[in-house]
Amino acid sequence: MKHVTPSVLRVLSALFIVSISAPPLLAQEPAGPGPSDAAPAPPDPPAAETQESFFRSTELGALVDAYYDFYSTRPAGNAQYRNFDTKHNQFAFSMAQVWIGKPASADSRTGFKVKFNFGPASTLVNAFEPGENEFIQNIEEGYLSYLAPLGKGLQVDVGKFVTPIGAEVIEAKDNWNYSRSLLFALAIPYYHSGVRLTYPINGKVTVTGTVVNGWNNVVENNSGKTLGAQVAIKPVAAVSIVQNYMAGPEQASNNHDWRQLSDTIATWTVNPALSVMANYDYGMDTALGGQVHWQGIAGYAKLQARKWLAVSPRFEWYDDPSGFTTGAAQTLKEVTGTFELKPSDALIWRIEYRHEFSDSPVYETGSGAFRKTQSSIGFGVLYSFSTKG
Repeated sequence: MKHVTPSVLRVLSALFIVSISAPPLLAQEPAGPGPSDAAPAPPDPPAAETQESFFRSTELGALVDAYYDFYSTRPAGNAQYRNFDTKHNQFAFSMAQVWIGKPASADSRTGFKVKFNFGPASTLVNAFEPGENEFIQNIEEGYLSYLAPLGKGLQVDVGKFVTPIGAEVIEAKDNWNYSRSLLFALAIPYYHSGVRLTYPINGKVTVTGTVVNGWNNVVENNSGKTLGAQVAIKPVAAVSIVQNYMAGPEQASNNHDWRQLSDTIATWTVNPALSVMANYDYGMDTALGGQVHWQGIAGYAKLQARKWLAVSPRFEWYDDPSGFTTGAAQTLKEVTGTFELKPSDALIWRIEYRHEFSDSPVYETGSGAFRKTQSSIGFGVLYSFSTKG
């Protein structure tokens, strides 16, 4: 062994004493994670990212609708029992729309929709509104949405919204024909104001309930409320069945006489080129102390011959034995044939022939006489766009 000096021995002894008196390294680690060892909380998303997400889920859109109609009766005023395309032998403007909406979802549970409508169509839709606020007339829809985290998601909408009843809607671009049906014009309401609840029971059945002021009134005309229910069933991808029921007092300052309406819609996509649809309505109310009723059925077909060409016939039968909805005790029928040309996704041009007949002379002519039949040929031009395609 090599020689070791006393000073070296003193240093080695000191190091040995320190090493045996120090606790093991593992004993120095804390028994559990402390505050400093916890995973850091994820940072809040930047404001720019939040705004980008909002605009990504928000839809902006617009619509312009114009037409030309020629009626065999040559009416001096509006054509009888027609909605929106009522002018004879003139190029006419029907409506212009601008809308913005954001659907409620599991990622963002609040949503909204506001649809502004301008033109003669807007005036006609709101013609029965008890309120005198002209601003209301230009809001076709305006409501807030919340998707409650209950089961598969319960959506709550509060505000003014279009009726869920009927096979056709206010916008012609979303219908198979340009002119609106007798059922749309005479048998059902246009809009409601109140609360709507929607819940998907499963992938095939969705239920909806409404509590509203009534038919076509943002401003209430009595102290009662109208209740509505809908069951939408889609047993297979090609078939859809929708059943609506609505009941409540609709007459001004009258809570006792209830109006009831049943509405059934069935749609079948036979194949990619052919679809068929049927709509049946039955309504009843009380007038002058007696019960009145009305009913009608409409049958539709749509043949998509090419991507840019479609043909859509429609046949209707409508019975109003008390004249409650038409002003005359009568039975109406109409047959419509529509050719649709679609040169682009944004532009639709429809050419339409329609023949209407009644068992009473109700169609007024420009000379003041009345006939039992009326025919028309029309041309409708629709331009629309949406940021969601």
